[in-house]
Amino acid sequence: MTPAALDALARRAEQAGLNAASAPREAQVDGWLLRLSPGKAKRSRCVNALAAGSLPLDEVLRRCRAAFDRAGLPLMLRLTPFSQPVDLDGQLAAMGWRDFDPADVMVLPSLDAFGDAGGLTPLAPAAYADLIGTLRGSSATEIDGHARRLEQATVRHQAFKMTRDGELLACGQVAIDTAGDLASEGGIAGLFDIFTPEDQRGRGHGWRLCAALLAEARRQGASSAYLQVGAANDVARRLYGRLGFLQAYRYHFRSDDPRAWA
Repeated sequence: MTPAALDALARRAEQAGLNAASAPREAQVDGWLLRLSPGKAKRSRCVNALAAGSLPLDEVLRRCRAAFDRAGLPLMLRLTPFSQPVDLDGQLAAMGWRDFDPADVMVLPSLDAFGDAGGLTPLAPAAYADLIGTLRGSSATEIDGHARRLEQATVRHQAFKMTRDGELLACGQVAIDTAGDLASEGGIAGLFDIFTPEDQRGRGHGWRLCAALLAEARRQGASSAYLQVGAANDVARRLYGRLGFLQAYRYHFRSDDPRAWA
């Protein structure tokens, strides 16, 4: 894949990821998108600096902080190679804002290799939020917030599990975005919340789940895919690499509030 093609797909993945992470509570401040929903996923409770506006940075941050204070959330920003202004990360670093939780966005240029979506059992949004929240030790508030985001998301999240003899092997979600420019090449699918119970790891269940989700996405018209994975999660990165995913870009969060990275 050429660097130009990879960059184009990375930008499509970033837009699709923003669409897929839409939250019930959102606001705009001078070109920045504020997501203000409680839950475990930081993507639903952070600021995405989408455009450089006209206000001084201190004023934009003041207004963002006021919105997050009203929502009872710590202010945090998600920084990507596409954040605006282009030197925003450096400005925040100079102000003493801590960086944390780096994650990689990986992309898959083609779904042509995936043809078997068998073995998947669909789950309703609330049922999936409860399942994945329980597996991850989420609080009742976080589980409820996750369920509401799934039910109200502008891009439909389809949740599935794989079981054998009633025992959970793996579970995950796929969100297929065919809106606007993302539909020009057949739509793009995002994999989310991929999880294998600890006692089932190392047996290939995660790979089979992802392959089946990608096959389902292809069946529904998607032509490419993306996902987000913790930068330190080497096991997951290797799994996704075996599926054909390529490293596209890395993002991280910054905040001056210790609650954000606790």
